[in-house]
Parts: sequence; structure tokens; C-alpha cells
Amino acid sequence: MAYALEESLAPTPPPPANEATAPLTRRERQVADLVARGMTNNEIAAELTISRRTAEGHVEHILTKLGFTSRAQIAAWAARHHEPEARNGSLSAP
Repeated sequence: MAYALEESLAPTPPPPANEATAPLTRRERQVADLVARGMTNNEIAAELTISRRTAEGHVEHILTKLGFTSRAQIAAWAARHHEPEARNGSLSAP
């Protein structure tokens, strides 16, 4: 019985979300692109004129929404989903 209880109480990781069920906000896409460029949270904060803690929060939201566990996964995702506006070097909102 203890085994059954342990099994039922064990946390299960959330299933990876897909883009359709967990779209990133414009700001999160910007942060994902900066992560893909190899920037640290401090560098992202400076680039976007936000606090380091806000940058960390954006990265955590991206990880959660996409079901990822590392910045490398964010970078790979950003490379596959790169938007034309970011390709032109413009990361600022209109």
C-alpha cells in the first residue's frame, strides 16, 4: 500500500506545451531571441531596459510555457521560430 501511495504522490512534470496552446508574448519572443544570441539575464535586462529579475522571470515563463528545462532548448526553439522583424536586427516594439 505504501508503494501505491508513493506512486500517486510523486509529482509528474507537465507535458511539453506546443506553440498553439502556449504562445509566447512579443516580449518573451524578444527574450528568447536574446537567449539564442547567448546573452545572460543581466545582458538581456540591459538590452531591453528592464530589471535583471524581470529578465529572469521572462526566461522562466518561456521555459514553463514551452516545457523546456534549459536555455539551450530556448535557443534551439528560437532558431526554428525566428521572426522576420528580429532577423532585421530590430527587437524593439513598434
